[in-house]
Amino acid sequence: MNTGKSGELVNQIAEIDAFDRTECIDCWREMFGRSPPKYLSPQFMKRVLIWEAQNRVLGGVSVKTTRRLKQIAAGETVATIAKPGSHLVREWNGRTYQVEVKGSGFVMDGKSWRSLSALAKHITGAHWSGPRFFGVK
Repeated sequence: MNTGKSGELVNQIAEIDAFDRTECIDCWREMFGRSPPKYLSPQFMKRVLIWEAQNRVLGGVSVKTTRRLKQIAAGETVATIAKPGSHLVREWNGRTYQVEVKGSGFVMDGKSWRSLSALAKHITGAHWSGPRFFGVK
């Protein structure tokens, strides 16, 4: 039995799923205050409308997720290397380097770094993929 917000959402999703193109365009205008971009298929509009309905009922995307999505859209790498508190170890030219993963970057020898690639360049003097240099994916 569907009750409360979840029941309303289930009904709203079923309603949107049954829309024809004209109803999708009308609902889009109502939800977003403007017409949808031209040439969107009804199937795509339905997906967007359902996603927006879910966000409105269940809550939107978190600030952290929004930030990561913007980084992805800008072409930045946002893969999580390791959890804060983890240590990455790499031997290079006879010396062992230990890096601590922090929430805001990385720390090696008491100095903070924003990326593993910057650390790899500091260690080697050459441009490296930081995750590749430290053997993480």
